[in-house]
Amino acid sequence: MKNFTLKNFSYFTVILFFLATTLSCKKEETDTTISYLRVINASPTSATYNAYFNGTMLNTVALPYAGAVAYSSYSAGSYNINFTTASSAVSLFTKTISLNQNTSYSFYLINKLGALDGLTIGDDLSTPSLDKAYIRFINLSPDAPALDLAKSAATTSLITNKAYKSASGFIAVDAGTYALDAKDSNLGAVKTSLASTTFVAGYHYDIICGGLITPANDTERPLNLQAILIK
Repeated sequence: MKNFTLKNFSYFTVILFFLATTLSCKKEETDTTISYLRVINASPTSATYNAYFNGTMLNTVALPYAGAVAYSSYSAGSYNINFTTASSAVSLFTKTISLNQNTSYSFYLINKLGALDGLTIGDDLSTPSLDKAYIRFINLSPDAPALDLAKSAATTSLITNKAYKSASGFIAVDAGTYALDAKDSNLGAVKTSLASTTFVAGYHYDIICGGLITPANDTERPLNLQAILIK
């Protein structure tokens, strides 16, 4: 039998490194079949909800208004998502959603009890400039007109003409603290405002206009703006 020399050892080390690198690359390629989903409660009431994904509860505590479940990873495919109140196991709303590979999504529970609905939006979380923050505007108020998003007291809007259940793409803004207004796209009147909101460079945020212009009772939330860090 030949002696195992240092030269042999170096040769086998190279082979093992090559195999490990190849397997790692294959794992990364496999990971592109994964999709990601986060869930947000934007229903304009005081109710809190449990969210179930193919029968598995996603939240650890019931989701209040503007509460969110961070991204979880799933294989691409079709799934059922349904909601119950915190105090009942009875399903109030169920929807089938399709997740594509290598894609991130946000699912928003919207509208009032008795008319609950869901809105799924694809999330482009790219950061072309690391010294900017990224925001998008979503109109989730069932009785609101089309809305613009503007810095308070600004003469021009950041994002314009978003009807109920429509969202802008992400736009880059300078990192910093802002006050924001949601304005009637046609009349220019400020409908609701958000004060002292800080956006950090490199992060993405939802700016959601939710609630109701005309709440029916004290269990329904009035129109409001919410800034939610996407994670």
